Amino acid sequence: MPMKPLIDAGTIAARVAELGRTITNDFLGKDLVIVPVLKGSYVFAADLVRHIELDVEIDFLGVRSYGDQEESSGVVQITTDLSSSIEGKHVILVEDIVDTGLTVSYLYENLVTRQPASLKLASLLHKPARTRVPVEIDYLGFTVEDVFIVGYGLDYAQKFRNLPYLAVLTDEGA
Repeated sequence: MPMKPLIDAGTIAARVAELGRTITNDFLGKDLVIVPVLKGSYVFAADLVRHIELDVEIDFLGVRSYGDQEESSGVVQITTDLSSSIEGKHVILVEDIVDTGLTVSYLYENLVTRQPASLKLASLLHKPARTRVPVEIDYLGFTVEDVFIVGYGLDYAQKFRNLPYLAVLTDEGA
């Protein structure tokens, strides 16, 4: 499938390191749980936690709202739930991309019922043109146009997650 590069690996690495430093400063002395949303955010989350200079717990949420489509179905299905309680802990939900806001909004509503001390959102990408439910992104990597992006954990039909950079799927040749 043809694609063109969007954000190179070096630019991503620099921004992720900066986000990690900010999170470190914001959560000094606090019990912090990082909750990557599978599958898309695993690469971003792995790089991000290596830049957070605190003791952190890591737990995972698996959700599905795209299937093998280019657009979210709007229906969020939890495929893997947290394995530990987050009650009284500071939680950062880690997403690969926020576009419609439907998935993140659903996850926020779900996680708030578990009584964390605080709940923040880190997202590698934000696609504001597709917003249907506004959500606050506390730690944002990049704002992007309304294009279909793959790489650095993001996929199309379970492919392209392993690209070390972000690319846009195109209809024409690269």
